[in-house]
Amino acid sequence: MGKPIRGSCHCGGVVFEADPPLRQVVACHCSQCRKTSGHYWSASSVPHERFRLVEDRSLGWFRSSPMAQRGYCQDCGASLFWQPEGEARISFAAGALDGKTGLDTIAHIHKEDRGDYYEPIGPPCGTMPAPELHGSCLCGANRFSLPGPMGEVTACHCGQCRKLSGHYSASFWAEEDSVTWAARNIREYKTAGGGQRGFCPDCGSSLWFRAASGEFSMESGAFERPTGGRLTSHIFLSEAGDYYTLDDNLPQWQVWDESKG
Repeated sequence: MGKPIRGSCHCGGVVFEADPPLRQVVACHCSQCRKTSGHYWSASSVPHERFRLVEDRSLGWFRSSPMAQRGYCQDCGASLFWQPEGEARISFAAGALDGKTGLDTIAHIHKEDRGDYYEPIGPPCGTMPAPELHGSCLCGANRFSLPGPMGEVTACHCGQCRKLSGHYSASFWAEEDSVTWAARNIREYKTAGGGQRGFCPDCGSSLWFRAASGEFSMESGAFERPTGGRLTSHIFLSEAGDYYTLDDNLPQWQVWDESKG
């Protein structure tokens, strides 16, 4: 057994350790994982006896189905754990792991439920007409709409987005005033850079980001199909996790593409 691998949420309110060997990473594109993470979720797992919580002061759990519950940080909204009923194993976000993991992504599951703005493997698909966008968090405490289409979607691989989403984020610029809320229950988390992230305090779903400059973006995975969106680029590849590679031939930026503003 090697050295324990440590992981955490972004704010440090939840910290965990797992003793090797860890299962290789599985990426899940089901609607629940998309809602909670804001894009799609990637996880490793170990038996309970090789997993331990080092810090759990802000850990919350949401029963997402009769078969499983999901763990998240109630302070920063990070999507962290998936615990199936009757199994002595726990899955944890690969994006939450610190440093080099030595893991590989070995499978993509529930691809039929993916968002229509990306393909799990290969180049993005074509867009569908979407004059209006409809979205929600996983538990339904937040329901919203705004004029479509979603348009260009940017994937961000920075450490902050990895910690909060559990993998990497995918979002699009929107006018905050154009969002109509049918139900709203938001908790905000202020980042070190002065931005704010909005998430559901009941289920942990990632919903939006407001930059310190006031620019506003929404998490693409929170929206129902059709979106009229298309993944167009990847940024902050210098901070990407070591457990995945990109094969969609889209533009990749090691930091931020300044031409995007």
